[in-house]
Amino acid sequence: MPAPALPVVSKARIPTPVAPSGGDRHPDRARWDPWVLAAALFAAYTAVSVGRYRHMTTLSWDLGIFEQAVRAYAHLRAPVSDLKGPGFAILGDHFSPVTALLAPAYRLFPSPVTLLVAQAALFALSAVPVTRAAARLLGRRRGLALGLAYGLSWGVQRAVDFDFHEICFAVPLIAFSLEALLADRRRAALCWALPLVLVKEDLGLTLAAIALVVAWRARGASPRTVPYALGAAVFGMAAALLVLTVVIPSFNTAGTYDYWNKVSESGSPVDGLGTKLRTLAWLLIPTTGLLALRSPLLLVALPTLGWRFLSGDDHYWGTDWHYSAVLMPVVFLALADALTTARHSPRAWLSSYAAQLPAAVAAAALALTTSLPLAQLTEAGIYRKPAAVSGVERLLARIPDGATVEANIGPISRLTSRCRVFWLGNTRGITPEYIALENIDGEYRDPVGYAGDLHPGAAYAVAGKANGYVVLERRTPS
Repeated sequence: MPAPALPVVSKARIPTPVAPSGGDRHPDRARWDPWVLAAALFAAYTAVSVGRYRHMTTLSWDLGIFEQAVRAYAHLRAPVSDLKGPGFAILGDHFSPVTALLAPAYRLFPSPVTLLVAQAALFALSAVPVTRAAARLLGRRRGLALGLAYGLSWGVQRAVDFDFHEICFAVPLIAFSLEALLADRRRAALCWALPLVLVKEDLGLTLAAIALVVAWRARGASPRTVPYALGAAVFGMAAALLVLTVVIPSFNTAGTYDYWNKVSESGSPVDGLGTKLRTLAWLLIPTTGLLALRSPLLLVALPTLGWRFLSGDDHYWGTDWHYSAVLMPVVFLALADALTTARHSPRAWLSSYAAQLPAAVAAAALALTTSLPLAQLTEAGIYRKPAAVSGVERLLARIPDGATVEANIGPISRLTSRCRVFWLGNTRGITPEYIALENIDGEYRDPVGYAGDLHPGAAYAVAGKANGYVVLERRTPS
């Protein structure tokens, strides 16, 4: 039986070994660099995320929605989020069964803080493969520079600062997958990407994009991998189609996918063109100096950018919220890939530019951080719980465990771990025992009258007030 042919490896893909002066004199220490960086990032992310929670400055209802789903998993119940509507099956909104992995930790520590800490850990973990891949390709110092720039990237910081979202699972999966791809561990790259279909419905397309890049890079060096990669690409697209058209509608009470209208009502693709171009500039200039455009890995970003820019919802177009977090490992590892050849280009300007770029993107990330969420770490207030918050917590603690509560954003995350909480105005015929209102801006001038409008025939009285918050209790007829 003839011996198998050795794979043909393009010389252009082999990074030139880094001289000892590049910072690799202590390989045993160097291998711990990514983990030390990840630990520091974990501490920083946790401080910012939990600090926002302690200050009761939560930005949306999402933290409460996810806590209700994880709480259900933790008690071996079907994942339901009453905030989306009484008895609403959360898998009929977004397909994210991966959040069930948080159930054991939540059962031990039933608090929204558990979700925030887990998210911080997952984001920090993603810095390990990014830093490790960059160091292997570029040397220890440049690898650390890229790892730091990634950890401080605006996309990750925005996600850390915006409640909890399921994409925190996708970010490390994408990072580990692309690290394996850059190390020519192609099947490992596919294996890391396959679970993306359990994170969110659109990420099957990201799996397909990763698989196609694997197939492209393996076509000469490892032709046996190509069929596996193409099969994974087909699986990713089929999974996305199945989830969007069958799985989610089967859980949804309306029998459909609620977000189709985000695309169907999109209007012209040039709507919001300025915002979309600015987002592309933020993705490519301060993070990669445009050099990532030289790497095919950047194709992995296209599915996410595609659905965002085709949507008619302008929240998806910009750089706010959490939507760009999944793109950060893509652009940084695309940069590391491009630098392996650009540093040795015969064009002097390109090799010089590439040699200095890791330090430049790290400096840019540090500079931009002064106006991003991690800048709060320099403020003493983030480490202290305001006295006003303690007063509000004492007020909300009067609501007994297991009570039904209708609430707006402010009180939600203080109640979802122990009460059945509905979104204000969306109880669908259920008359709750309590109504909790954040009323700092005085929007509800007559809370009792407003409660009567919500639930005609029910009588509510003010049970307590504290620092702009009001709790109303339903009175039973005597």
